[in-house]
Amino acid sequence: MAARHKTVGMVLAGGKGSRLHPLTWKRTKPAVPFGSKYRIIDFALNNMINSGIFGMYVLTQFKAQSLTEHIQRNWRLGSILADYFITLAPAQMYLYEELGAEWYRGTADAIYQNLHLIDNNDADLVAIFSGDHIYKMDISHMIEYHLEKDADVTIAAYPTPVVDATRFGVLQVSDDFRITEFQEKPANPNPMPTDPTMALASMGNYIFSRDALFEMLAQDAATEGSEHDFGKNVLPTALQEGRRLFAYDFARNPIPGQEGPNTYWRDVGTLDSYHEANMDLVAVQPEFDLYNDAWPLRTSAQYSAPAKFVHEEGERRGQAFNSLVAGGVIISGGTVRSSVLSRRARVNSYASVERSVLFDDVTIGRDAMVRNAIIDKNVEVPPGTRIGFDAEEDRARGFTVTASGVTAVPKSYRF
Repeated sequence: MAARHKTVGMVLAGGKGSRLHPLTWKRTKPAVPFGSKYRIIDFALNNMINSGIFGMYVLTQFKAQSLTEHIQRNWRLGSILADYFITLAPAQMYLYEELGAEWYRGTADAIYQNLHLIDNNDADLVAIFSGDHIYKMDISHMIEYHLEKDADVTIAAYPTPVVDATRFGVLQVSDDFRITEFQEKPANPNPMPTDPTMALASMGNYIFSRDALFEMLAQDAATEGSEHDFGKNVLPTALQEGRRLFAYDFARNPIPGQEGPNTYWRDVGTLDSYHEANMDLVAVQPEFDLYNDAWPLRTSAQYSAPAKFVHEEGERRGQAFNSLVAGGVIISGGTVRSSVLSRRARVNSYASVERSVLFDDVTIGRDAMVRNAIIDKNVEVPPGTRIGFDAEEDRARGFTVTASGVTAVPKSYRF
């Protein structure tokens, strides 16, 4: 009989998300809404649960209140089985009281300060995943690969065109995908052994064997000058010491109910990439499919009224094209195109919304025009207002306008 293995999940959710400001003005990056009804962290949690990992800790840090409330209210697993839980783990300085440390000092230190949680669950494998990317992944397939390779660490790797790989940390691998070298944003990335046009970029998602993890983190914690980061410190040191590190080709990952290779992974770390990922969802056949019943995407169970489209008289028509519309939305005589509308958003008569993302409780006034914008919660756009048409005018209001022309309106802004 094959040995049974127990995996505990550790979801890193403490990122500041500075490049997503103003969306991260009052919330951490994993708590930013996405896709009309989700939060960014929901995709990591769904990946864990759909992969059969029902015990996980969410490691929080900066501006965590919104994320904490979301997890506590909407991600409760059963209370009968002790192994089924999602628990928040804020920085508690268990190991560094004498140093006066207040925060996790890096991704590796975040896990090091919580090694007792792994011990408490008697886990022999640890899945350490980022909570701020948009993707689907059957982690159980990666775990099987890790066990087959008898690896100390397995790193999920995203096949990236060689010409684009200069922006990433690139893994060099042998023919059997054992990692032989790390390249940090190399000028000339080495390609995959199976495809000379592609390179393997680290996704920052790891499977560790328990004993190897404990040994690596204890060594790193004692290393003066370390930034206590997996990619910068822990893994390069482990490679130098001859540990068994393997790359897992993300494109090989099978998703039930999905045909073709699994190639969608987005780091929505900037306003432009966040906007683009939302726009991906409104395609007729989106690469990232929210409608796969074999891979359910759970989130807040808020009860909302049905979406409503009203008025059909001349140019006063409530209508939406190529858009996602959440519950409680009312399109009252306005027009929405290629946009993502969150709960209880309202678009009034003769208004237009195009290639935009509206968060919860946003109201677009009569005759207003919104284009290429992201509008955070609880904003009421006055009648006749134009957003996304004049960058200087938008900046004068205090809005952020990106180089590509996406305008971001902060939460609860008052005109």
